[in-house]
Amino acid sequence: MRIRGFVIRILQQLLRDKRTLALMFLAPLLILSMLSLVFNSDDYDAKVAILDLPQQLEAKVDTSDFETYSGTDKALSDIKNGKLDGYISFDDPSSPSIVIEGSDPTVNGAVMKKVQTLFPSDSQKLSDQIEFVYGSKDMEMFDSFGPVLLGFFVFFFVFLISGVSFLRERTTGTLERLLASPIKIWEMVASYVIGFGIVTLLQASLISWYSIYVLDMMMKGSFFNLLIIIVSLSFTALTLGILLSAFAKNELQMMQFIPIVVVPQIFFSGLFNLDTISEWLSWIGPITPLYYAADALRDVMIRGFGFEDLLLNLSVLIGFSLLFIVLNVAALRKYRKI
Repeated sequence: MRIRGFVIRILQQLLRDKRTLALMFLAPLLILSMLSLVFNSDDYDAKVAILDLPQQLEAKVDTSDFETYSGTDKALSDIKNGKLDGYISFDDPSSPSIVIEGSDPTVNGAVMKKVQTLFPSDSQKLSDQIEFVYGSKDMEMFDSFGPVLLGFFVFFFVFLISGVSFLRERTTGTLERLLASPIKIWEMVASYVIGFGIVTLLQASLISWYSIYVLDMMMKGSFFNLLIIIVSLSFTALTLGILLSAFAKNELQMMQFIPIVVVPQIFFSGLFNLDTISEWLSWIGPITPLYYAADALRDVMIRGFGFEDLLLNLSVLIGFSLLFIVLNVAALRKYRKI
């Protein structure tokens, strides 16, 4: 009888906690659905151009899947702008040259697969004539995915630690006492952001240093630019973690935000090619901070871009942080009224 009573009490507690029930039954379905859409997507169709195709070859090969360019300058510019994945040039008909963007091994393979349809018997010869705009033929999958993983782990741990720490401030009564003081809410939020931000800066520096100099991730650009991106992402995760902690009553409920807020971001951050994902689902990427952080990290680590090329992505990350700070102030006003 006593066991039955305990079981009934536990079931009643779970039934009253609608958020936990949703996490148990709906979150796995959501994540599995995303995985299904990502892994069952179509193969990537590489955008490859042909330059200076000799007339004697025009009748022999099918170029309907290729774009036609008149000069290497335009083709190279489009590769750098992301409009083209590679091109094959016939300046020397006996020895065509192949230029590939190079930052994503999956895309590189798709480019070569399409180029080999022109010369199915010379695949080995063609592989010796490849030039990479970014990266190199020795680049491994870890080098390609490294920037995304680096951004994800920084975001995940900062989000988790900041959210739980701020929640503890609330549950232990510290926040209530502060709200009863003359301190303004925006001053309180700024203090928390700066205080946590100092620790975040140290954490970001350590993770970045370890990834580059110990794990030997590819690093073509400036380490200082890398730190700027990581710190901007950390402040976004920090302010988001503090914001969501205002809607949690305990650490368990804070953890419940992870499969809904954090995990889906990795699917749309560049770890998988977004061009192969269904259009009705791909809109999620541009509204997530990790989407912009991963793009900026790849620009620095693989493409070697300078600071001026990172301004758009950095501006979006800073915009996310400012938005979350404003929402934090609004959320804390509720507790001051109480």
